[in-house]
Amino acid sequence: MNILYRRRAMTGLAALAILPLAAAVRPVRAQTPASIQLFKLVSPRDEIVVGVEAAQLGTGSGPAVQRLAELLAAKGQLTLWQYASQKDAGGALVQAPLRQVAVFKNELLRIEPYTTPLPVKAPAAAK
Repeated sequence: MNILYRRRAMTGLAALAILPLAAAVRPVRAQTPASIQLFKLVSPRDEIVVGVEAAQLGTGSGPAVQRLAELLAAKGQLTLWQYASQKDAGGALVQAPLRQVAVFKNELLRIEPYTTPLPVKAPAAAK
């Protein structure tokens, strides 16, 4: 009986040792990296998806959409990267920078957060 008790105790300890490893493994989302956030800009003529670096948005207590709107209102104009779905070198679909665009506050009607299941490339990584 003593051997059976030891064997059960060791099995329980082994399970406890593996538990932190199982908790550390989390599914990786193909969402936006922390450095780039995507937004849809809607104007009277069209709508585009742009990427904004987290550093450009700054830190604040409000949502990222609100911080982008405040930044645009304060500056009047921003130069941002337009994003589109493209295939990378391996043939996988990604959201990649297409070109730089100037956004003026007087032509813009709406800013919306934009989510995508595709990985997002930073402007420096696209070249």
